[in-house]
Amino acid sequence: MASYIGAKHEAWDGQPRPLFLAPMSGVTDLPFRMLAKECGADFTITEFTNSTALTREAATSWRRMETHPSESPFIPQIFGGDPGDMATAAEMLAPNADIIDLNFGCPAPKVTNICAGAALMGEPDRLVNMVASIVDRIDLPVTAKMRLGTGKGANNATALCRSLEDVGAQRLCIHGRTLRQRYSGEADWHSIKEAVDAVGVPVVANGDVVDAASAAACLERTGASGLMVGRGAIGRPSVFADIKVGLGWMSEDEVPWVKATEGWYELDEGGRAFASRQWCWDRYIEHSLATVGLQGKWMQRHAIAFTKGLPGAKKVRVLMHQEETNEGMANAISQFLAGEV
Repeated sequence: MASYIGAKHEAWDGQPRPLFLAPMSGVTDLPFRMLAKECGADFTITEFTNSTALTREAATSWRRMETHPSESPFIPQIFGGDPGDMATAAEMLAPNADIIDLNFGCPAPKVTNICAGAALMGEPDRLVNMVASIVDRIDLPVTAKMRLGTGKGANNATALCRSLEDVGAQRLCIHGRTLRQRYSGEADWHSIKEAVDAVGVPVVANGDVVDAASAAACLERTGASGLMVGRGAIGRPSVFADIKVGLGWMSEDEVPWVKATEGWYELDEGGRAFASRQWCWDRYIEHSLATVGLQGKWMQRHAIAFTKGLPGAKKVRVLMHQEETNEGMANAISQFLAGEV
């Protein structure tokens, strides 16, 4: 199991480091995670899920925990304010998981209002004791994602990383913003570096990584043992291949939509955007049909994201409302991306 974690990296010398798809509510359903893996993500993580709901065996919450053999390792992420429920949920997930990830980074009020997510950074002793109890109760690697701090007083991410390493957390991820910042301002990579230098376990950097240039800058600045991409992957899971090609970690000829698109190298930037997104959309639909089925609400979210910024994208909402079936909606978006609408 621990082989999925790996050792801490030293200063970045240009060599490949793992890329993670961030867990995002309303985005990282199973078909999207499977797609991200095909696009070059080395690790994917489920939507963060309420540990108390899992212990109550809520069907909706357990559906978020569905996986597929192609998603390896399988990393469910849980959040909660009750230490007992967090540990019990981890135990319930352990038989099918490879790693259990804990969310101490979500800034959403519905999470922080129950003193969960990033709000727990304001109660560091409680947070550390929670992680220690989970580490003691399951025979799997336990990892955690956090922010720099709550934004009230001094940031405490580095101190928390030291404490979490001491109680057995095997990998840590830091989003370079505080709870109070949410997603505003620039990610503070310098503060991530402080944590990287302070602990012996791998630390993954998250925040403002959207392409190869920002990936290289983040690795140079932080020395992190990996990068997590969140908003930069919404509607654009191709970002993982873009980073790897841009940094020389893979050849463009290996990219699946390049192999599938005749005349790729003759296309202009706009043509490549349409072709790559069509390939990604069609694969998302194929993965949906093979696993959870076509789900209209999820398809609408992804359709808007996949077409955002493309010429004529405003047509997409009209196309979706014209279709009476999920299959019709899927085909309409594919045709739009193929330039047939």
